[in-house]
Amino acid sequence: MGGTPAIQYVIHIESYVSSSSSEAQQAASVDAIAVLLKNDLLSLETLVREMEMYLTTTDNIIRSRGILLLGELLMRLMSKPLGDTAISSLIEFFTERLADWKALHGALVGCLALLRRKTGTGMINRSQAKAVAESYLKTLQVQSLGQQDRKLCLQILECLLDRYRDALFSLGDDLVYGICEAIDGEKDPQCLMLIFHIVELLAQLFPEASGPLENFAGDLFEILECYFPIHFTHPKSDDVDMKRGELSRALMLAFASTPLYEPSVIPLLLDKLSSSLPSAKVESLKYLSYCTLKYGGDRMEKYTKSLWSALKDALFTCPQSTLSEDSDPIDGLGFHESEIMTQALELLQVLVRQHNDSFLSLILGDGDISTFLNSFSQFDDFNSLSTQYKQRLHAVGHVLSVCIKASGSSCNKVFESFFPRLVDALRLSVENSHGIVHSTLDANFNFGALYLCVELLAACRQLVVSSDEVASAHDLARDSWCQILRSFCTSLCNVFFCLIRASCVESTWNAYVYAAVKGLEILGTFPGSFISVSKLMYENILLTLTSIIESDFNKKFLWKAALKALVEISLFVNKYHEDEKAAIFNSIVKQKIVSLISSDDLNMPQSLKLEAIFDIGLTGKSFMHSVVSELEKTISANLSEILVHGDRRLAGLTPGLLECYSNKVLPWFHGNGGADEVSLSFAINIFTKMENNSSLSLEAKGKELLGAAMAAMKQAMTGCSVESQEKVLQKAIDVMETSSFFLSNDLILGTDLFNKNTQLGQTSEGLSCRDEWITSLFASVVIALRPQTQIPNIRLLLQLLAMTLLEGHIPSAQALGSLVNKLPLNISEDCSLEELIDTLFKNVMWRNISIGKEGNDGGAVAMSNPRLNSLNSHAVIGFAWIGKGLLMRGHEKLKDVTMTFLNCLVSNEDQGNLLPFNDQMKDPAKHKVLCLRKSAADAFHILMSDSDACLNRNYHAIVRPLYKQRFFNIMMPMFLSAIVKCDSSTSRCFLYQAFAHLVSETPLVAVVGDAKKVLPVLMDCFLILSKDISHKEIIYSVLIVLSGILTDKNGQEAIIENAPMVIRRLIELTSYPYVMVIRETAIQCLGAMSELPHARIYPMRTQVLQAITKALDDPKRVVRLEAGFNCIKEYSLLKARIAPTCKPRWDCVDKQACYYIHMLHPCKWGCQTWCFNFNMRKWSPEKGGRPRVFGSCSSINVLANGTSTQAINHIRLV
Repeated sequence: MGGTPAIQYVIHIESYVSSSSSEAQQAASVDAIAVLLKNDLLSLETLVREMEMYLTTTDNIIRSRGILLLGELLMRLMSKPLGDTAISSLIEFFTERLADWKALHGALVGCLALLRRKTGTGMINRSQAKAVAESYLKTLQVQSLGQQDRKLCLQILECLLDRYRDALFSLGDDLVYGICEAIDGEKDPQCLMLIFHIVELLAQLFPEASGPLENFAGDLFEILECYFPIHFTHPKSDDVDMKRGELSRALMLAFASTPLYEPSVIPLLLDKLSSSLPSAKVESLKYLSYCTLKYGGDRMEKYTKSLWSALKDALFTCPQSTLSEDSDPIDGLGFHESEIMTQALELLQVLVRQHNDSFLSLILGDGDISTFLNSFSQFDDFNSLSTQYKQRLHAVGHVLSVCIKASGSSCNKVFESFFPRLVDALRLSVENSHGIVHSTLDANFNFGALYLCVELLAACRQLVVSSDEVASAHDLARDSWCQILRSFCTSLCNVFFCLIRASCVESTWNAYVYAAVKGLEILGTFPGSFISVSKLMYENILLTLTSIIESDFNKKFLWKAALKALVEISLFVNKYHEDEKAAIFNSIVKQKIVSLISSDDLNMPQSLKLEAIFDIGLTGKSFMHSVVSELEKTISANLSEILVHGDRRLAGLTPGLLECYSNKVLPWFHGNGGADEVSLSFAINIFTKMENNSSLSLEAKGKELLGAAMAAMKQAMTGCSVESQEKVLQKAIDVMETSSFFLSNDLILGTDLFNKNTQLGQTSEGLSCRDEWITSLFASVVIALRPQTQIPNIRLLLQLLAMTLLEGHIPSAQALGSLVNKLPLNISEDCSLEELIDTLFKNVMWRNISIGKEGNDGGAVAMSNPRLNSLNSHAVIGFAWIGKGLLMRGHEKLKDVTMTFLNCLVSNEDQGNLLPFNDQMKDPAKHKVLCLRKSAADAFHILMSDSDACLNRNYHAIVRPLYKQRFFNIMMPMFLSAIVKCDSSTSRCFLYQAFAHLVSETPLVAVVGDAKKVLPVLMDCFLILSKDISHKEIIYSVLIVLSGILTDKNGQEAIIENAPMVIRRLIELTSYPYVMVIRETAIQCLGAMSELPHARIYPMRTQVLQAITKALDDPKRVVRLEAGFNCIKEYSLLKARIAPTCKPRWDCVDKQACYYIHMLHPCKWGCQTWCFNFNMRKWSPEKGGRPRVFGSCSSINVLANGTSTQAINHIRLV
């Protein structure tokens, strides 16, 4: 070891033990020494020898720091192998130091580090572990220590019990007593988590009933019981990671760790069940479920009656279930399951399975349940049932369901006891089980019996499908419950059919409909070996449900329930391989549902058709293949009618089919396999259809249809493999050759003949309808190509897209941007990406933007005066999309694009002081130039914004990390310099527009980093752009950026420096006339500025108050509420305070809070009440007395001393 490391570690030791060192310096010293030790530049023996005087000195502070340094180093060296001699010496040293209370913290850290070492790195032996434990028990008074030291002590105990049990076993009573003493009275959550685990480990160390733990079981439980239920009374920020649920589970594990706690635990939990706190009941039920399993049936037998009594109270007397606010019943009754009831049912399930016969007899023989069932005849109609009765019915149904699902024997007993009575209540008999189906129902039809029958059926089915073993399933099939159910199966089906037919008034019959459809679903999903549902009855079930889907779509609840039932039946036949039922299902449901796609029935909404088709199709791949096949046929047939005959009706329906295909069907195949084949077929078929139609004429609905077709084409292409994409691309190029604008192959991009034909003014008068369709679909293919896809004749492809781009076809521009983003740098031996970009710029874009070039070799164009009237805005937009593709991949040619746009923005040809698109701008040539410059400003929005249409990861774009931040950092100095140098108001306006687009689309963290430079320009953006209504969206985007800077701690420094200017701009925006959300956000920002230093914002108090007062008269209620509810309530400039006794009022009709705000100023007029009514938008004075709410409760009452008595419509401070 050289001299330098030696000098280093000595310096670090001295730095650590020095009392003048900060915590950061001490941590750095420990890390530095640890690195030397890990890299064997310093040996542990050398280090300890050098530290000897620090470890043994009589100076308590230095000794404690020295011992702590050694302990911290051992913590960092736990993975570094150490010899037995070193381990022995170190553990002996730290064990002795446990008695040195002045240096205790370091000794605890050192002991814990050595105890935690793993096999292979050097561990302490059993005798050393026992010595640590003995010293611990003899010298430490844990509860007298600070939180950190208590935590270390408990961690040592936990480690000893977990890893050195053999060494501790002989300590016996001394160990248990020491643990009781160490944990008694602890309140810190982190320490409590360790304590609960220690108690659990202690039970594992002494599992015998007659062991040392028996003598202290009562003492230990007395310590633990005070923590139940877990409740944080004063949560602290450092306890965030310690959740209440984690502590509760740890305590539950401790309670259940040994049966010795049972005599104390169970009575405590039963007692807590009577608590008025819902959380205590939930915890008690949860603990009872777990402890019952751990303690075993023998110990819990004596508590069965008490437990059933407690469960009855939780389930029947205080179920805590709440009615759903939804119109659709959740379980037929419309109850949300409460947590108390959920935990009670879990406990019931545990008890029934553990004490099958004894506990089940308590339930079946319960007088309250029998009395309730006997009362069915008193409540026949659902509408006559009270909420309490419904809750009781809900609870009884769940109790019987739990009993049935416990086992086959319990299911037999429940059926034998209750099912005949329920059948009798339904007025059915075995003799009439094969009778005809009635079309109407008895007026006294019993809903309670119907509900319980369905609940029992559902429980039986759950019992069957949860039987994993085939042998047990066959045994269940021979049980008595199965025989009983078979005898009533047909009768039950008939009842369900009757209920569905009688459901004429949906609002009245929802509960009956739910039960009937649910019953049919259950009977249709029972395995065939259990219930002999005849083939005819099964067909009737499917026909009934399918008929509802086709005909009863106007009955929302019935239709939704039937669809859900068909989905469940389809899932069942696919999962359990019921071949016969699957064949019937396919012949009835599959055929009818799939045929809905091509159905000409206009009565049923298309959205419902597609919902039914897709929901059922999700249940199986074969079904979905049928769906996609029929969907493609229908789309193809519709397109033929639309393209050939211009069918308006189909033009309105087909977009919905295409949206379903692209948004639901294709994503499903992407996730489940088969997307390549399906997508290829769809894309080829669409282009074949376009190829076979030589003419096309569509009206307004054609745009919507084209948009849906493009989206579907993109989605299809994303699912295609590289090989499939190449096939589709070749097909698309073949179809493009049939377009009217297609040039022959000798007119290749960059030739003189091509340049002549693409001069501005030489192109055609826009695209025909067919050409637009072909080009749009072709562009959609190009947009979604993978970077690996080989593109044939790339120059020809660029030629086609460039020509259509100049006609204003935006998808072509997006396709060009996608190409330059994904093409490899070296496309072929004679063609590179850079050459293609240069050719594209110089021969297409450049020729239509300007004729001059700057002297930079980059190809950036300049706005030269002689040819301003020859500019093409379409080329600028195309240039922007190409630049976006280059920006995302980080290509250096982006510089040419951005310099071109900047040159457009700062053109020397000034248009006076007129703003763009001013009404006074009459000259068409000048107007054309301004349109181009506006396009150049908008180009920065295209460059920076995220696009759903192209250039995203879904369409396989190449995205360089942090590309927006890099571009912002490059462009910001250029913009700031251009703004400073610009002396034209028009050019400055365009620069502000472009800068606003740049800033608003940049991630906030990058903007905040340069907030001091950005903020003044943002304020100028508000000043200049707010004069034109066309800039309203830009202003809102910039305002969002400002709010982000304002709420960011790093950005507030820039806000504070420019506070007066920021407040002035925000005040102006509070009266912005064009957009309500801008006014609202400006007021919110003013409210947020109240948190800034008082000295910076106080001088603006009068202006702010006047602006807020005007905002209270805003025509939009949201703005008025924001001004009153937020700003007046919080703004410190107003010297306002909320009266401590005043609270929001929620008892008004519109649920709007009312606040009383006291503004205290001495005035000769005395106390006066000013009431502002938000609906009437005016103030009303009331002398003396209490504040009053007048008009609607949507008002805010202000008590003001010093307000002018003449101020009726506003408040002003005197």
